[in-house]
Amino acid sequence: MRIDKIHIPGEFTFEAGGSIQGLDLVFHRSDRPYTKGEKVVWIAHALTANSDPTDWWPDMVGEGKLFDPEKYYIVCVNMIGSPYGSSSPASVNPSTGKAYMLDFPKVTVRDIVRGNILVREHLGIEHIDLMVGASIGGFQAVEWCVMEPERISRAVFIATATRVSPYLTAFEESQRMALLADQTFLEAKDLKGGEAGLRCARSMALISYRSFDGYCLTQAEKDEDCLFADRAASYQRYQGKKLSDRFDAYCYWSLSYSLDSHNLGRGRGGVEKALSLIQADSTLICIDSDCLFPPEDMKAFAQGIGGAKYHQISSRFGHDGFLLEYQALTNIIEPLLK
Repeated sequence: MRIDKIHIPGEFTFEAGGSIQGLDLVFHRSDRPYTKGEKVVWIAHALTANSDPTDWWPDMVGEGKLFDPEKYYIVCVNMIGSPYGSSSPASVNPSTGKAYMLDFPKVTVRDIVRGNILVREHLGIEHIDLMVGASIGGFQAVEWCVMEPERISRAVFIATATRVSPYLTAFEESQRMALLADQTFLEAKDLKGGEAGLRCARSMALISYRSFDGYCLTQAEKDEDCLFADRAASYQRYQGKKLSDRFDAYCYWSLSYSLDSHNLGRGRGGVEKALSLIQADSTLICIDSDCLFPPEDMKAFAQGIGGAKYHQISSRFGHDGFLLEYQALTNIIEPLLK
């Protein structure tokens, strides 16, 4: 897939207030010009991923895979607020010549979808055959199906919801507290601020992405007589550093609020009325061990969309099953592409 970038001049105003002068949007697409009429697959990425789905979904996207960029015109846009090229706290504020950091406006899911729509218009795509999103990618996908219902034929919502839950918000606030506990975060001298807090926040998040069984399967001590258990602790430290090496605390802070902004029914008379606006043939996929988006919630989500199909897959890896259970996902989604 090919990486591309567009700059939208003028003022971009955010739903929660505030604006920036000029909006940058980075995206990946099939490595050819779009031809009107070819089948379009639009993928919305998750929280700390980027716009290259072959990077974070390698068993699903690529030559010969379910989402083959040669067979379909595939697009994935880097979220506004993410550090991978689209406008974000890591971007340079033209009025100061320095990164926005904490001065970047709060971003909602609807702002992110508006960015996606700008890319769609730039590419000349009038119709999306299949919209796919998991986690916050699912937040984007369902919002888009309400914002432009006539443009999307089919949608697959994976491990996601119509509204952020108090449980997920509690995780997000705990992670923000970890960032604030790092005194370098509020000092905001440069993008390395809050690095220790970010590692701690990532460790917290990872626990919510996995499951009891998953940790017991992969992080159990090999030495039955060890004095102190450390394997899972070492794994948490490793994952925290791994994220801080490629992300920054200010973008993470921003995106955590984007999660908390999600409410499909806001200004639309409630979730039920908002779901009734969806015209796409909808498929919902739940992971049975996902503590963030449990089966009872996703079943209610599916029941709110006329004719929606609900599937539940079994995984020992919790929410992260959407990244790992590629064969089960392929079995469900492949018939939709045909």
